[in-house]
Amino acid sequence: MDHSNNVPSNNVEGLDYWIPCIGMEFDSIDDAWNFWLEYGGKMGFNVRKHYMNKNNGDVSSRRFLCANEGYRRPTKEGIVLHSRSETRTSCKVRLGISLIKTTVRYIVHDFVSEHNHTLHLPGTRHLLSSQRKISEVQACEIDLADDSGIKPKVAHELLGAHVGGSTNLGYTHLDHKNYLRTKRQRELEYGEAGILLNYFHLQTIDNPSFQYSIQLDSEEKITNIFRADARMLIDYALFGDVIAFDTTFGTNKENRPLGVFVGFNHFREIVILGVALLYDETADSFKWLFETFLSTHDNKPPKTIFTDQDIGMGKAIKLAMPETWRGLCTWHIMENAGRHLMHAGSDVLKDFRACMYEHDEETTFVKAFDDLREKVQVEKHSWLNSIYAVKEKWAECYMKNVFSLGMRSTQLCESFNSDLKDYLKCNMDIMRFFKHFERVLRQKRQKEINSEFDAREKLPRITMQRTLLLRQAREVYTPKVFEAFQDEYEWSTAAYIKPPVEGQPSSEYIVAFSDIENLNIADMDYKVCGDPSTATVSCSCNMFARLVILCSHAKKGP
Repeated sequence: MDHSNNVPSNNVEGLDYWIPCIGMEFDSIDDAWNFWLEYGGKMGFNVRKHYMNKNNGDVSSRRFLCANEGYRRPTKEGIVLHSRSETRTSCKVRLGISLIKTTVRYIVHDFVSEHNHTLHLPGTRHLLSSQRKISEVQACEIDLADDSGIKPKVAHELLGAHVGGSTNLGYTHLDHKNYLRTKRQRELEYGEAGILLNYFHLQTIDNPSFQYSIQLDSEEKITNIFRADARMLIDYALFGDVIAFDTTFGTNKENRPLGVFVGFNHFREIVILGVALLYDETADSFKWLFETFLSTHDNKPPKTIFTDQDIGMGKAIKLAMPETWRGLCTWHIMENAGRHLMHAGSDVLKDFRACMYEHDEETTFVKAFDDLREKVQVEKHSWLNSIYAVKEKWAECYMKNVFSLGMRSTQLCESFNSDLKDYLKCNMDIMRFFKHFERVLRQKRQKEINSEFDAREKLPRITMQRTLLLRQAREVYTPKVFEAFQDEYEWSTAAYIKPPVEGQPSSEYIVAFSDIENLNIADMDYKVCGDPSTATVSCSCNMFARLVILCSHAKKGP
């Protein structure tokens, strides 16, 4: 991992004033501390004070440190106190100053610049505990400037932002008009069309990377609207391989017909990739929306998309994204199962859930589903038969080769929608809706900033302290991904390699699990193949291809 340890040279014009060097002098201890505080903020690390020597009441020398100096104190038994995340890495970065008696000034006699940990990014440095008071003062000044009539953007530039601004990608907004051959299904409120267009116009003036597109119906009235800002373009480029799309609120005529495209980021948190207001939800409208979504994102289709069972949506995906695998939301399927199968008893619902999640092999799934049919009343078979016909889109055993990153539903979309629920009422002014929408969007993005900060500030706890592999992995992975990696590593300790059979290739081995505490996974075999020539390994469970996490079977190794 890049620790960003390279300190700019003192010879770089305009930068040397904040970079420590041997021989630098200060008028007082406080001046030296404020200098170190500013240096830590610019470089991206927390600072703290260390020892102080005194002579006849005067401070003769003092040392300032990186806050990651030292290690957490262990007990006599060698067990680390508390199970919280580790923040100390024994970093050696420090600044030492000593008193010059003749001038009563302090001179830098010791400076170490090389960190052994990851430094914080410009966008997260304001969260450093040693920088928060400075940030609070700046925020207060910006608020005062705003109250006095100075626009926030201008105040931000005048006062100097602690967090880097948005990136201008150089795109232009889309004013793409495509006609729907029929009349739209739902009406906009009186005056909303003009307000929407004015809102988009102001957005593009403020941010040229903002993009929007509208579709007109046969009467040349606005029927569907799509919008995406610069951050959505960046997030899709980084995290757009597996996405979900949902229009749950579109089924409620009292709510605005909101449709959202979402994905996972590297912290397993929601990122918004595009938003639509759909006043018509036919196959033609969905086709226009998906084509517009792709054109906004450089015509790069996702590998996988999860949606509900809407037939028109399915047709549109086939036309607009023919290479994209479409999965059905398991949450919606279970909701439908509850409505159709509840009268057959809770055991039936339990068996149906098992068919969805617990059968890795097609043969066992088919048998389990046949057994389920026998338990259900004849009149309920029609729904079971219809959902069975699309089993490849929701059953675990058929998704072994699907790149899903663990996503199985559109609940990420619903999580975002729930924050907007009270503002989706059609009787609310649409500008109030958009203002709240932007506020919720900022809150979601702030969570990523906070997660980025925490990942750099705190090392995930290692359950097996003396394992070098885990120590290396936590330097590379985000905490959520490392947690999954560590879990698979622990499972590998319960696995064993079966003796090879005659004719078995030397690069292939069979991994199984010991029967620990009567676990159901005992005696299941997994075929692992290693290729020394390419330094790669593959497993029959295909976890790495689906989730980008190396499975416990491959970790076992020969």
